[in-house]
Amino acid sequence: MSAGGPVPPGGPVPPGGMGPAAGSPGGGGRKLRTLVAVAGVAAVIGGAVGGGTVALTRGSGNTTIPASVNRTSETAQGTPTSESGTVEGAASTIRPSVVTLTISGGSADGTGSGVIVRADGYILTNNHVVSAAANSGTITATFADGRTATAKIVGTDASTDLAVVKVTGVSGLTAATFADSDKLKVGQSVVAVGSPLGLDDTVTAGIVSATHRATRGGDDNTAIFDAVQTDAPINPGNSGGPLVDLSGHVVGINAEIATASGSSGRFPGQSSTSGNIGIGFAIPSNTAAFIADQLVAKGTAQHAYLGVQLSSATGSTSGAQLATVTSGGPAAKAGLKAGDVVTRVGSRLITSADDLAAATRSQQPGDQLTLTIVRGGKTSTVTVTLGTDARQ
Repeated sequence: MSAGGPVPPGGPVPPGGMGPAAGSPGGGGRKLRTLVAVAGVAAVIGGAVGGGTVALTRGSGNTTIPASVNRTSETAQGTPTSESGTVEGAASTIRPSVVTLTISGGSADGTGSGVIVRADGYILTNNHVVSAAANSGTITATFADGRTATAKIVGTDASTDLAVVKVTGVSGLTAATFADSDKLKVGQSVVAVGSPLGLDDTVTAGIVSATHRATRGGDDNTAIFDAVQTDAPINPGNSGGPLVDLSGHVVGINAEIATASGSSGRFPGQSSTSGNIGIGFAIPSNTAAFIADQLVAKGTAQHAYLGVQLSSATGSTSGAQLATVTSGGPAAKAGLKAGDVVTRVGSRLITSADDLAAATRSQQPGDQLTLTIVRGGKTSTVTVTLGTDARQ
C-alpha cells in the first residue's frame, strides 16, 4: 500500500472466497490510523484478478540465487524456563536486528519497520512500507542503538509485498536468523517487534493462531502470501517488522491486520472501532527468505507458477476450479484440464481459488505439488512440477 491514502479497491473476490478484512499495519502516512481491508483475503499469482478469476499463468526459466539470509531448520515451540526460551529472551535476541523506517515521498510520509538480514546493511521490509519513496523519496533507518542512516531501495517484489533496502557506512549491525516456518505449530508462542503507531522498539507477544491463511495485501491488494495468523498485537507501523519464535528467530514478516472497520468487517460482531483486534497476518519466513535472497542478489524476484487461471468452484464440490489451462505450462504438462476442481494440495484442504493460489505461491520453482482433483465426478491425484513466474 502506498503512503498517504487509503488502499484503493482491488479486484473482485472469487465466489466462495474469503470476505473482506485485512488492512496493512504500517507504511507511509498511515501510522496513526487504521487501514481498512478493501478486497478481502484473496489471492493472485502471476497475473491480475479479473472477472472473478485468479491468474497463475506467466513463467520462464529458473535461476540459482546464493543465500544471503541466515537460516535455521528449527523453530522454538515450547516455553522453557530458561531466558533463552521466554518472551524476554526472544525480545533480547531480535531487538538489535529490528529497524524503524521513516519514509518521506512527495506529499506522503510515515513509519514502518524492518529487519536486518545482512550485517553489511541489507534490511527486509514490506514493499508497501517503502513504495512511497520509490520516486525521489527518502528512507531513514533508525537502529536499536539510536544510530540513523539513509537507506536506498535495492529491490521490491509487489507480488509478495516484500522489499529490501540498504544502508551504507554503518558497522556492527546484527543480522537476524530465519526459522523454518513450515514447522510452526498452532498455539506456539511468538513475539512481534516493530514501531506500531510510531512507537519505536515495541515488543508484543501472543501465539500462532493459524497457519496457511490465504491473505492478500500490498499497495494494490494483489500481493499474496500463505500467512501465519497471530494474536500478538500488531498495529500500523509494525509492517515489515519480524514475528519471531521464543529463540528470537524470524518466523514471519508482519504485513496485514484485520480491522474492525464498520460495514466492511469480515468477522461477525465487529464494531466500527478501528485498531488492533488480535488478528494479524505475517508473511512466512520461508517465503520472506526466498524472496529476500533474490532481491539482494538481483533486485527482482521470481515465483512459482502453475499455468492456470482459477475461480472458486460452485455447486456441490468446493475447491479451486481451473478456468483456463495455459498450453505448455506446468498444469497442462501434468494433464490438468479446464474445468478440473482442485480440492487438496497434498493433505491441505482447498476450498477456494484463494487457497490454491496461496499454496502455490508458498512454493519455489521446481517444487512438486500433488493435487487432488475432481473431473466429471471422479476424484484422482496429479503431480505437477511448478515453473517460474518472472513477473516483476
